Amino acid sequence: MAPISRAASLGLIIAKASAFTPASISNPTTRALVTTASPFLASATTPTNNSNSSPRQPMARRMIGSILDLLSGGDGGMISPENAMKGRPEKMKGIEGLKHYVLHNNLEEVPEGYEQAVFANGCFWGSEKAIWRMPKGIHSTAVGYCAGFTPNPTYNEACSSMTGHTEGVRVVYNPKEISFVDILRMFWESHDPTQYMGQGNDRGSQYRSGFYYFNDDQRRLIEASKGAYEKALGGREIKTEIAAASDYDQYGGLWYFAEPYHQQYLAKPGARPYCSAQPQGVSLPPFETWAPEDLQEKHKPTLPEAFWKRHGPVRGCSVVQKDNEVISESSYAS
Repeated sequence: MAPISRAASLGLIIAKASAFTPASISNPTTRALVTTASPFLASATTPTNNSNSSPRQPMARRMIGSILDLLSGGDGGMISPENAMKGRPEKMKGIEGLKHYVLHNNLEEVPEGYEQAVFANGCFWGSEKAIWRMPKGIHSTAVGYCAGFTPNPTYNEACSSMTGHTEGVRVVYNPKEISFVDILRMFWESHDPTQYMGQGNDRGSQYRSGFYYFNDDQRRLIEASKGAYEKALGGREIKTEIAAASDYDQYGGLWYFAEPYHQQYLAKPGARPYCSAQPQGVSLPPFETWAPEDLQEKHKPTLPEAFWKRHGPVRGCSVVQKDNEVISESSYAS
């Protein structure tokens, strides 16, 4: 990011942060940097460990983390496993038995015959909404922290970039009703995968782009679509992290659920329509032009082009303004 661009982004972040309730800043060095940036942020001194607290405080912490990353150069980088926070054995409170706010299914369950997809493409609020609105086959979506080194992290910890996690979305879907390729296409088209360690004003490893596969079919489809989308973007290098879910078993697992107040946040009363993702308005090329030949029949898309023309992502982040309900198939039927 060029210096003038970084300065402009810093100004936007400070302006957005000023709309939110103060958050916790306990480190003296952090306090000094934030005081320089904004009197509001300097007043963010009240700590909170309540997993059910208002998302206004996490919003301020999100902005603080991005400010500090911009001040340090904007690349962020990844913390090493040995330097990551130690975490805890206890799972996130309030998730067990929790129902999806829109789809009304249990967030943790994976029915027999259903599959999972886990990805990250910027702030998880908008990323999740794009998937739960898909017209069929989605059993549940959830937001959380993935591909890091700290067991059972909190939002505050993940936002510090000290756990190695990125904000992610877990999708439980019925492959008989919706193809993995449809979810994959929504992933690519809903952000700018050429951005390194962030999306828009959200900077740091906790906002990095990534897709994490559970089987070899997913791996091959992710890698093949990446090459196709890179060409569609004019040859700009895609920075998306692609890794096996099993790579993170040594750190306790790939996925940890975020706090209950983050789940389906944008569908809840009083939600702030925040989104920093940068969709490019570029479509993934036709499936048959890039998919491995032996996977084309098994994984062919289930959503027609009419769906993407009517409801697909457009340039700039607009999903936060869309209806929260599942898209009706009749809305794009010819």
